Amino acid sequence: MKTIAEIRERIRGGTAVVLTAPEFKRRVRDGDHPAPEEVDVVTCGTCGVMSGTAALLSVQAAPPGTFGRAEAARLNGVPAYPGPCPNERLGLVDMIVYGTAHVGTRYGGGHLFADLAAGKEVHLEVEAGGRTYEADFTLDDCDTARLFTTRSAFRNYTAFVNRAVGAEKTIFSVTGLKGPCAEASISGCGEISPLENDPDLRVFGPGARVLVNGAPGMVMGEGTRSTPEKPNLSVFAGMKGMDPCTCGGFVTAAGPECITSIAAPIPVLDQASIDALSVLDEEVVLPVADITDRRPFARATYAEVWQGTDHEVTYRPAACLSCEPCTAAGICPTGAFMTGKGIDPCLCASCGACAMACTGRAVHADLGAIHPDGMTVPITMRQSDRKKAEELCVRLKDALLEGSFEL
Repeated sequence: MKTIAEIRERIRGGTAVVLTAPEFKRRVRDGDHPAPEEVDVVTCGTCGVMSGTAALLSVQAAPPGTFGRAEAARLNGVPAYPGPCPNERLGLVDMIVYGTAHVGTRYGGGHLFADLAAGKEVHLEVEAGGRTYEADFTLDDCDTARLFTTRSAFRNYTAFVNRAVGAEKTIFSVTGLKGPCAEASISGCGEISPLENDPDLRVFGPGARVLVNGAPGMVMGEGTRSTPEKPNLSVFAGMKGMDPCTCGGFVTAAGPECITSIAAPIPVLDQASIDALSVLDEEVVLPVADITDRRPFARATYAEVWQGTDHEVTYRPAACLSCEPCTAAGICPTGAFMTGKGIDPCLCASCGACAMACTGRAVHADLGAIHPDGMTVPITMRQSDRKKAEELCVRLKDALLEGSFEL
């Protein structure tokens, strides 16, 4: 059995073998099962809608002595919760902002976090003693800016369908999930997800180092709703240094949600590590549930989602019919599709909504289908981005090898 200390020394000495999860899985599919001594670290990743995301921000809202204590706060209109420390008469406001908090139907906490990460100026309004105090700030102005999750990176998620007639308004759809069983919404990055490769939490205990939205962070422990069968993680990281392309807002039929990403290294310690890492999409169960009661009634696998399908959306300008209004731009939950200009790769979550809506087929993505109870139900919504998760695996591998990230 290798130790993490030994693997650290190999990395520092330039002799370590570090593979991304996609690289490792390709070897397994080809029948080349690596031995523990052949691989030292495998980098895994996941990116998608994670509702249990929040931020702790500390901002100087006014000069000391201006007001007693903040009673309410808004950031670009998004409501925040001042406290718990009152910071009496300091003009300083500590506040928690939920990733799912929102103002209107198109802007919420997830959008706010990405704006901060991008260095954009944010407008703060603080209510205290019957008056409103205003200030503009950027992430660099924050004494503290920390993102944390109450639950994230589930080992696997659930596919949702609507077995009733009509459309069900839900966070798992942009326009409402249509029935009966007319479409499916899925989440989860399957075989490359961190906990799919460490299901017994041998590695991901409190203090384990990870990347959160591209920035160095740590695991606090298991998150809420974590079970031995479907574990998930609670993590945190400083927001300074986060990549706005790996987080953001995602507009659904039930309001804006929050995109979060986590990349994590798994040291290969022994044969048990290799066995856990050898899991493939074909073996990863994806429960299928009715959206009305969220009780699974059938099973699929992540191979139906990610094998032989398109991991990104493509735009063909020559096929564009210049529709007014543009249905693809109108439905895009991240604002990535720009009429006549194509797709902004930073904002795009590869969800496929625009491809399903484009009447001229200028936007294309094969999202696959699931087959509950012998039916063929097309996937029309992906709330996890396998492409960006794969890119995060590469980013973490490079960071390990160059020494900017340590096990």
